[in-house]
Amino acid sequence: MNRPRVSVTMPCYNCAGTVTEALDSLLAQTMDEFEIVAVDDGSDDETPHILGEYARRFGRVRWERMEHGGVVAAANRAIAQSRGEYVARMDADDIALPERLAAQAALLDSSPDVGLAGCLVRFGGSRTRCAGYARYVDWTNTVLDHESISLNRFVEFPVPNPSIMVRRECLEEFGPYREGDFPEDYELLLRWLEKGVRMAKVPRELLVWNDPPERLSRNHPKYDMESFYRVKARYLARWLERNNPHHPVVHVLGAGRTTRKRADMLLEHGIRFAAYHDLDPRKIGHVVNGVPVLHRDEIPEPDRCFCLSYVASVGARDDIADFLGKHGHEPGRNWLAVA
Repeated sequence: MNRPRVSVTMPCYNCAGTVTEALDSLLAQTMDEFEIVAVDDGSDDETPHILGEYARRFGRVRWERMEHGGVVAAANRAIAQSRGEYVARMDADDIALPERLAAQAALLDSSPDVGLAGCLVRFGGSRTRCAGYARYVDWTNTVLDHESISLNRFVEFPVPNPSIMVRRECLEEFGPYREGDFPEDYELLLRWLEKGVRMAKVPRELLVWNDPPERLSRNHPKYDMESFYRVKARYLARWLERNNPHHPVVHVLGAGRTTRKRADMLLEHGIRFAAYHDLDPRKIGHVVNGVPVLHRDEIPEPDRCFCLSYVASVGARDDIADFLGKHGHEPGRNWLAVA
Protein backbone atom coordinates (compact mmCIF):
# COMPACT_ATOMS: atom_id res chain seq x y z
CA MET A 1 0.00 0.00 0.00
CA ASN A 2 1.33 3.44 -0.93
CA ARG A 3 1.45 6.16 1.68
CA PRO A 4 -2.16 6.56 2.88
CA ARG A 5 -3.88 9.92 3.11
CA VAL A 6 -5.25 9.08 6.57
CA SER A 7 -3.86 7.00 9.41
CA VAL A 8 -6.36 5.90 12.05
CA THR A 9 -4.54 5.36 15.35
CA MET A 10 -6.14 3.07 17.91
CA PRO A 11 -4.70 2.33 21.37
CA CYS A 12 -6.08 -1.00 22.62
CA TYR A 13 -6.18 -2.54 26.08
CA ASN A 14 -8.36 -5.50 27.08
CA CYS A 15 -10.96 -4.56 24.49
CA ALA A 16 -11.75 -7.96 23.01
CA GLY A 17 -15.46 -7.37 23.51
CA THR A 18 -15.56 -4.18 21.42
CA VAL A 19 -12.56 -3.93 19.11
CA THR A 20 -14.04 -6.17 16.41
CA GLU A 21 -16.99 -3.83 15.92
CA ALA A 22 -14.68 -0.79 15.97
CA LEU A 23 -12.40 -2.29 13.32
CA ASP A 24 -15.34 -3.40 11.18
CA SER A 25 -16.73 0.14 11.24
CA LEU A 26 -13.42 1.45 9.93
CA LEU A 27 -13.13 -1.21 7.25
CA ALA A 28 -16.59 -0.14 6.04
CA GLN A 29 -15.49 3.45 5.37
CA THR A 30 -16.38 5.03 2.03
CA MET A 31 -12.83 6.34 1.82
CA ASP A 32 -10.17 3.99 0.47
CA GLU A 33 -6.81 5.68 1.10
CA PHE A 34 -6.33 4.97 4.79
CA GLU A 35 -4.55 2.64 7.17
CA ILE A 36 -5.38 1.46 10.69
CA VAL A 37 -2.52 1.46 13.18
CA ALA A 38 -3.46 -0.40 16.37
CA VAL A 39 -1.17 -0.70 19.38
CA ASP A 40 -1.97 -3.30 21.99
CA ASP A 41 -1.03 -1.98 25.43
CA GLY A 42 -0.14 -5.30 27.03
CA SER A 43 -3.65 -6.77 27.05
CA ASP A 44 -4.23 -10.05 28.90
CA ASP A 45 -7.43 -10.96 27.05
CA GLU A 46 -7.99 -11.92 23.40
CA THR A 47 -7.25 -8.44 22.04
CA PRO A 48 -3.81 -9.34 20.57
CA HIS A 49 -5.28 -12.40 18.83
CA ILE A 50 -8.07 -10.29 17.30
CA LEU A 51 -5.67 -7.60 16.10
CA GLY A 52 -3.34 -10.19 14.62
CA GLU A 53 -6.19 -11.87 12.76
CA TYR A 54 -7.40 -8.56 11.28
CA ALA A 55 -3.85 -7.67 10.21
CA ARG A 56 -3.54 -11.06 8.52
CA ARG A 57 -6.82 -10.62 6.65
CA PHE A 58 -6.68 -6.92 5.77
CA GLY A 59 -3.59 -5.23 4.38
CA ARG A 60 -4.60 -1.81 5.66
CA VAL A 61 -4.47 -3.01 9.29
CA ARG A 62 -1.12 -2.86 11.07
CA TRP A 63 -0.57 -3.60 14.72
CA GLU A 64 2.09 -4.11 17.34
CA ARG A 65 2.22 -5.12 20.95
CA MET A 66 3.95 -3.24 23.76
CA GLU A 67 4.34 -3.75 27.48
CA HIS A 68 1.52 -2.16 29.43
CA GLY A 69 2.36 1.52 29.70
CA GLY A 70 -1.02 3.25 29.61
CA VAL A 71 -3.18 4.89 26.98
CA VAL A 72 -0.85 7.85 26.37
CA ALA A 73 2.11 5.62 25.57
CA ALA A 74 -0.01 3.41 23.32
CA ALA A 75 -1.64 6.35 21.53
CA ASN A 76 1.69 8.06 20.92
CA ARG A 77 3.24 4.80 19.74
CA ALA A 78 0.45 4.44 17.18
CA ILE A 79 1.03 8.03 16.04
CA ALA A 80 4.78 7.38 15.70
CA GLN A 81 4.09 4.31 13.53
CA SER A 82 1.52 6.05 11.33
CA ARG A 83 2.29 7.26 7.81
CA GLY A 84 -0.70 9.32 6.70
CA GLU A 85 -0.90 12.99 5.84
CA TYR A 86 -3.77 13.20 8.31
CA VAL A 87 -3.89 11.31 11.61
CA ALA A 88 -7.22 10.32 13.14
CA ARG A 89 -7.91 9.01 16.63
CA MET A 90 -10.26 6.10 17.23
CA ASP A 91 -10.96 4.32 20.49
CA ALA A 92 -11.47 0.58 20.48
CA ASP A 93 -14.94 0.82 22.00
CA ASP A 94 -16.41 3.38 19.57
CA ILE A 95 -17.98 3.12 16.12
CA ALA A 96 -17.00 5.18 13.07
CA LEU A 97 -19.93 5.88 10.76
CA PRO A 98 -19.20 5.12 7.09
CA GLU A 99 -18.31 8.63 5.90
CA ARG A 100 -16.27 9.70 8.91
CA LEU A 101 -12.79 9.62 7.36
CA ALA A 102 -13.87 11.01 3.98
CA ALA A 103 -15.79 13.91 5.51
CA GLN A 104 -13.07 14.95 7.94
CA ALA A 105 -10.34 14.66 5.32
CA ALA A 106 -12.47 16.80 3.00
CA LEU A 107 -12.77 19.47 5.69
CA LEU A 108 -8.99 19.57 6.13
CA ASP A 109 -8.47 19.56 2.34
CA SER A 110 -10.79 22.55 1.88
CA SER A 111 -9.61 24.51 4.95
CA PRO A 112 -5.80 24.73 4.96
CA ASP A 113 -5.93 26.99 8.01
CA VAL A 114 -7.60 24.27 10.13
CA GLY A 115 -5.24 21.94 11.97
CA LEU A 116 -7.73 19.78 13.88
CA ALA A 117 -11.06 18.53 12.58
CA GLY A 118 -13.78 17.06 14.76
CA CYS A 119 -17.37 16.09 14.04
CA LEU A 120 -20.72 15.66 15.70
CA VAL A 121 -20.95 12.51 17.80
CA ARG A 122 -23.83 10.25 18.69
CA PHE A 123 -24.06 9.26 22.35
CA GLY A 124 -23.86 5.49 22.60
CA GLY A 125 -24.70 5.03 26.27
CA SER A 126 -27.84 5.08 28.39
CA ARG A 127 -29.36 8.55 28.57
CA THR A 128 -31.20 7.48 31.71
CA ARG A 129 -28.29 6.07 33.69
CA CYS A 130 -25.70 8.49 32.27
CA ALA A 131 -27.73 11.67 31.89
CA GLY A 132 -24.82 13.97 32.75
CA TYR A 133 -22.55 12.42 30.17
CA ALA A 134 -25.32 12.56 27.58
CA ARG A 135 -25.84 16.27 28.26
CA TYR A 136 -22.12 16.81 27.81
CA VAL A 137 -22.21 15.05 24.42
CA ASP A 138 -25.21 17.15 23.39
CA TRP A 139 -23.31 20.29 24.41
CA THR A 140 -20.25 19.35 22.35
CA ASN A 141 -22.51 19.06 19.31
CA THR A 142 -23.40 22.77 19.64
CA VAL A 143 -19.73 23.87 19.53
CA LEU A 144 -18.81 23.72 15.85
CA ASP A 145 -16.46 26.40 14.52
CA HIS A 146 -13.08 27.66 15.68
CA GLU A 147 -14.43 30.73 17.43
CA SER A 148 -16.92 28.67 19.42
CA ILE A 149 -14.39 25.95 20.26
CA SER A 150 -11.85 28.56 21.37
CA LEU A 151 -14.38 30.49 23.45
CA ASN A 152 -15.71 27.35 25.16
CA ARG A 153 -12.39 25.62 25.77
CA PHE A 154 -12.57 26.36 29.52
CA VAL A 155 -16.18 25.24 29.93
CA GLU A 156 -15.56 21.60 29.03
CA PHE A 157 -13.61 19.58 26.49
CA PRO A 158 -15.39 20.80 23.33
CA VAL A 159 -14.03 18.24 20.81
CA PRO A 160 -14.38 14.60 21.92
CA ASN A 161 -10.99 12.96 21.59
CA PRO A 162 -12.10 9.84 19.63
CA SER A 163 -13.57 12.13 16.96
CA ILE A 164 -10.46 14.10 16.01
CA MET A 165 -8.41 14.11 12.82
CA VAL A 166 -5.30 16.29 12.71
CA ARG A 167 -2.60 17.36 10.29
CA ARG A 168 0.68 15.54 10.77
CA GLU A 169 2.60 18.82 10.77
CA CYS A 170 0.65 19.93 13.85
CA LEU A 171 1.75 16.80 15.70
CA GLU A 172 5.32 17.45 14.64
CA GLU A 173 5.29 21.13 15.59
CA PHE A 174 3.16 21.14 18.74
CA GLY A 175 3.61 17.60 20.00
CA PRO A 176 1.33 14.61 20.64
CA TYR A 177 -0.22 13.61 23.96
CA ARG A 178 1.70 14.28 27.16
CA GLU A 179 1.98 12.10 30.24
CA GLY A 180 0.92 13.66 33.53
CA ASP A 181 -1.68 13.81 36.28
CA PHE A 182 -4.17 15.38 33.88
CA PRO A 183 -6.49 14.27 31.07
CA GLU A 184 -4.06 14.08 28.15
CA ASP A 185 -6.69 14.76 25.48
CA TYR A 186 -7.89 17.98 27.10
CA GLU A 187 -4.33 19.12 27.71
CA LEU A 188 -3.48 18.59 24.02
CA LEU A 189 -6.47 20.67 22.91
CA LEU A 190 -5.63 23.52 25.33
CA ARG A 191 -1.97 23.44 24.31
CA TRP A 192 -2.72 23.50 20.59
CA LEU A 193 -5.28 26.29 20.93
CA GLU A 194 -2.77 28.29 22.95
CA LYS A 195 -0.27 27.84 20.12
CA GLY A 196 -2.79 29.14 17.60
CA VAL A 197 -4.02 25.92 15.98
CA ARG A 198 -7.42 26.48 14.38
CA MET A 199 -10.10 23.84 14.88
CA ALA A 200 -13.47 23.07 13.33
CA LYS A 201 -16.02 20.29 13.05
CA VAL A 202 -17.85 18.56 10.24
CA PRO A 203 -21.47 19.41 11.20
CA ARG A 204 -22.64 15.80 10.83
CA GLU A 205 -22.73 12.76 13.11
CA LEU A 206 -19.73 10.66 12.11
CA LEU A 207 -18.94 8.73 15.30
CA VAL A 208 -20.86 6.75 17.89
CA TRP A 209 -19.21 7.58 21.22
CA ASN A 210 -19.94 4.68 23.53
CA ASP A 211 -19.84 4.97 27.31
CA PRO A 212 -18.98 1.60 28.83
CA PRO A 213 -18.57 1.43 32.64
CA GLU A 214 -14.89 0.47 32.27
CA ARG A 215 -14.02 3.59 30.21
CA LEU A 216 -10.86 5.20 31.61
CA SER A 217 -12.50 8.58 32.00
CA ARG A 218 -14.83 7.00 34.54
CA ASN A 219 -12.21 5.15 36.54
CA HIS A 220 -8.73 6.69 36.41
CA PRO A 221 -7.89 9.50 38.89
CA LYS A 222 -6.22 11.64 36.21
CA TYR A 223 -9.64 12.03 34.58
CA ASP A 224 -11.45 13.09 37.74
CA MET A 225 -12.91 16.57 38.13
CA GLU A 226 -10.05 17.90 40.24
CA SER A 227 -7.46 16.91 37.62
CA PHE A 228 -9.61 18.43 34.90
CA TYR A 229 -9.86 21.77 36.73
CA ARG A 230 -6.18 21.76 37.64
CA VAL A 231 -4.99 21.65 34.02
CA LYS A 232 -7.76 24.07 33.07
CA ALA A 233 -6.53 26.56 35.70
CA ARG A 234 -2.99 26.44 34.34
CA TYR A 235 -4.01 27.30 30.78
CA LEU A 236 -6.77 29.68 31.87
CA ALA A 237 -4.31 31.72 33.93
CA ARG A 238 -2.06 32.11 30.90
CA TRP A 239 -5.04 33.06 28.74
CA LEU A 240 -6.06 35.72 31.28
CA GLU A 241 -2.56 37.14 31.33
CA ARG A 242 -2.83 37.79 27.59
CA ASN A 243 -6.48 38.80 27.37
CA ASN A 244 -7.68 40.30 30.66
CA PRO A 245 -7.13 44.09 30.61
CA HIS A 246 -7.43 44.08 34.41
CA HIS A 247 -4.97 41.24 34.96
CA PRO A 248 -4.41 39.69 37.45
CA VAL A 249 -7.78 40.69 38.99
CA VAL A 250 -11.06 38.93 38.15
CA HIS A 251 -14.61 38.81 39.50
CA VAL A 252 -15.94 35.30 40.13
CA LEU A 253 -19.59 34.42 39.52
CA GLY A 254 -20.66 31.85 42.07
CA ALA A 255 -19.79 31.69 45.76
CA GLY A 256 -20.58 28.10 46.71
CA ARG A 257 -17.98 25.79 48.18
CA THR A 258 -17.45 23.86 44.92
CA THR A 259 -17.06 27.07 42.92
CA ARG A 260 -14.53 28.48 45.37
CA LYS A 261 -12.52 25.24 45.42
CA ARG A 262 -12.22 25.26 41.62
CA ALA A 263 -11.59 28.98 41.32
CA ASP A 264 -8.96 28.85 44.06
CA MET A 265 -6.72 26.84 41.74
CA LEU A 266 -6.13 30.11 39.89
CA LEU A 267 -4.61 31.65 43.02
CA GLU A 268 -1.60 29.35 42.58
CA HIS A 269 -0.98 31.07 39.25
CA GLY A 270 -1.11 34.63 40.57
CA ILE A 271 -4.73 35.46 39.79
CA ARG A 272 -6.54 37.60 42.39
CA PHE A 273 -10.27 37.82 43.13
CA ALA A 274 -11.94 41.21 43.54
CA ALA A 275 -15.22 39.64 44.65
CA TYR A 276 -17.52 36.66 44.42
CA HIS A 277 -20.99 37.37 43.00
CA ASP A 278 -24.06 35.30 43.82
CA LEU A 279 -27.85 35.32 44.05
CA ASP A 280 -28.14 33.36 47.30
CA PRO A 281 -29.01 35.76 50.15
CA ARG A 282 -27.37 33.35 52.61
CA LYS A 283 -24.00 33.98 50.97
CA ILE A 284 -24.26 37.68 50.06
CA GLY A 285 -22.56 39.96 52.56
CA HIS A 286 -20.05 37.41 53.78
CA VAL A 287 -16.29 37.67 53.37
CA VAL A 288 -14.44 34.49 52.38
CA ASN A 289 -10.66 34.51 52.81
CA GLY A 290 -10.70 38.28 52.50
CA VAL A 291 -12.91 38.30 49.38
CA PRO A 292 -16.38 39.84 49.69
CA VAL A 293 -19.49 38.04 48.43
CA LEU A 294 -21.65 40.55 46.56
CA HIS A 295 -24.96 40.36 44.73
CA ARG A 296 -24.80 39.67 41.01
CA ASP A 297 -26.26 43.11 40.36
CA GLU A 298 -23.08 44.62 41.82
CA ILE A 299 -20.85 43.38 39.01
CA PRO A 300 -19.03 46.49 37.69
CA GLU A 301 -19.50 47.87 34.20
CA PRO A 302 -17.78 45.92 31.38
CA ASP A 303 -14.85 48.32 31.04
CA ARG A 304 -14.08 48.05 34.77
CA CYS A 305 -13.81 44.28 35.28
CA PHE A 306 -13.32 40.82 33.85
CA CYS A 307 -15.66 38.06 35.06
CA LEU A 308 -15.28 34.29 35.26
CA SER A 309 -18.46 32.25 35.64
CA TYR A 310 -17.92 29.03 37.59
CA VAL A 311 -21.65 28.26 37.90
CA ALA A 312 -22.31 24.94 36.18
CA SER A 313 -25.82 23.87 37.15
CA VAL A 314 -28.27 23.06 34.35
CA GLY A 315 -29.59 26.27 32.82
CA ALA A 316 -27.38 28.55 34.92
CA ARG A 317 -24.76 29.14 32.23
CA ASP A 318 -27.41 30.40 29.80
CA ASP A 319 -28.97 32.57 32.50
CA ILE A 320 -25.62 34.16 33.31
CA ALA A 321 -24.80 34.70 29.64
CA ASP A 322 -28.16 36.40 29.18
CA PHE A 323 -27.68 38.57 32.28
CA LEU A 324 -24.16 39.66 31.36
CA GLY A 325 -25.11 40.24 27.73
CA LYS A 326 -27.93 42.58 28.75
CA HIS A 327 -25.39 44.58 30.75
CA GLY A 328 -22.93 44.90 27.87
CA HIS A 329 -20.45 42.16 28.81
CA GLU A 330 -19.11 40.27 25.77
CA PRO A 331 -17.83 36.67 26.07
CA GLY A 332 -14.08 36.52 25.50
CA ARG A 333 -13.75 40.26 26.00
CA ASN A 334 -15.30 41.01 29.42
CA TRP A 335 -16.12 37.53 30.73
CA LEU A 336 -15.72 33.79 30.22
CA ALA A 337 -17.73 30.73 31.19
CA VAL A 338 -15.28 28.32 32.81
CA ALA A 339 -17.57 25.59 34.19
